[in-house]
Amino acid sequence: MHEISLNANVLEANQALALENREIFGTKGIYVFNLMSAPGAGKTTLLERTLGALRSKFRFAVIEGDVQSDFDAKRIQKLSVPVVQINTGGACHLDARQVHNHLMHFDLDALDCLIIENVGNLVCPAEFDLGEQDKVMLLSVTEGDDKPRKYPVMFHVAKLVLLTKTDLLPHVDFDVPAACRAIAGLNLDAPVLPLSARTGEGFDRWTEWLSNRIGKVRALNA
Repeated sequence: MHEISLNANVLEANQALALENREIFGTKGIYVFNLMSAPGAGKTTLLERTLGALRSKFRFAVIEGDVQSDFDAKRIQKLSVPVVQINTGGACHLDARQVHNHLMHFDLDALDCLIIENVGNLVCPAEFDLGEQDKVMLLSVTEGDDKPRKYPVMFHVAKLVLLTKTDLLPHVDFDVPAACRAIAGLNLDAPVLPLSARTGEGFDRWTEWLSNRIGKVRALNA
């Protein structure tokens, strides 16, 4: 008798819906990225500044994932960007079904980029494909440079790592070269971009990277 773990069944079902989501996004020409980090790394602040810089150039929508509350969704809503809140009720990640069930709230024909801000967690979000093209990982300098070694899967699957809150570097014990070496040891294909959403330092490199990704998807659907 063969035993199949419950976790394997869950991941298999999730993958089927993720593929369906990816097909929808591809047909509509929408670039989708999954924004992941520990709690408090600055995901929503990054989004606010990003949307402020690029919303005149591209059409955005946001899915906000949290265990409870709609604080982050309300912050995004102030920017006049379509946003949907998903509360997991205790789960430490979003899954493809949740994303799929909330796509009806958006006019997909009027979007260039859908941003999925995942639940703040350094383990579970990496395991669940949502149908996105890329996973973008935030590492805050307030967390410690040992995080890539402690939570390797998150960094292994990332297409890009944003080193956030760099304006605080003079006040924290964070070894930037050590963190970069650790990330490179896990993922040679993921560039590390230091930036501060508060001061704007390094932000141009991030918005250029994102604009290029959106542009490539739009070109494929032209």
